[in-house]
Amino acid sequence: MLKTQIAVFVSGGGTNLQALLDARATGKLSAGEIVLVLSSRADAYALTRAEKAGVPTVVCSRKALGSQDAFENAINAALSAHNIDLIVLAGFMSILSKSFTDAWPERILNVHPALIPSFCGQGFYGLRVHEAALARGVKVTGATVHFVNEIPDGGRILLQKAVSIEDGDTPETLQRRVMEQAEWLLLPQAVQMVSETIAKEKVQ
Repeated sequence: MLKTQIAVFVSGGGTNLQALLDARATGKLSAGEIVLVLSSRADAYALTRAEKAGVPTVVCSRKALGSQDAFENAINAALSAHNIDLIVLAGFMSILSKSFTDAWPERILNVHPALIPSFCGQGFYGLRVHEAALARGVKVTGATVHFVNEIPDGGRILLQKAVSIEDGDTPETLQRRVMEQAEWLLLPQAVQMVSETIAKEKVQ
């Protein structure tokens, strides 16, 4: 079967990228092939993870390129060069325009560290999500994998997994538990699901 060609977009440490690379190595991600890691920052450790795994990398910095159009044109050029079928946002901190997301309908996946529609949307990312959950006093949080559209965290939900909040949790301990118990499990599972669908379409 033809494999779905995947680009993973990153901005930081790349722990979710590592989960995908590990899933590839163990056969849990078999319908797709990670052929490109694109970073919005040249100093992202995720680039090192990609290089160690033998995956080509490219850096597209909106700041360096000067405008949203130039930024997205550079991204599109990289995607075309690698014949990408599916984009996975794994801690990608740059906002993509409506024209960009409209060109990739249900072909961009994102993992969010909360149970959407809670603690999501503009400004909710990283530790801020977990700080908000703890401040509100919720007893259960988790992670969500969803398709990406022009609304931050607004696309159709694919998978969710709940994670209990424990007494004494800090934003850091909660972030780690949500990663280990939800994000690193859900993201490879969702990418495999969508890759299977795309791979079947490529055959037809």
